[in-house]
Amino acid sequence: MVALAFISTIDVPSRFRNSKAVGPALGLTPALHQSGESTRVGRISLCGDGMMRTLLYEAAQVMLTRVKKWSWLKAWAMNVAKRRGQQKAPVALARRLAVVMHRIWIDGTKFHWTREAAQIAI
Repeated sequence: MVALAFISTIDVPSRFRNSKAVGPALGLTPALHQSGESTRVGRISLCGDGMMRTLLYEAAQVMLTRVKKWSWLKAWAMNVAKRRGQQKAPVALARRLAVVMHRIWIDGTKFHWTREAAQIAI
């Protein structure tokens, strides 16, 4: 469901210069509030498609809580949760999922659960 919604939301993957640009387009990056000398990093910007953002967040939440099999993505998100908190980890993982899905779509590669499997495939 998430992959189908991602394909219909992004539509043309080549309109992004790199895969990291997908996160801000979906509103999954922090908003900056600047005034004079003060700069404050706020919550996520919420621009872009809200339904796609919700689906990515739910997929990230399920990956963190329900999926028993460990992957390099889950390990990365758990490290984020340890450093930044339990509430920020699903949003960071949702952004990372969007980047990974875009890169897979552009390259046509397959997702590997572990880094070792990716090294063997190369």
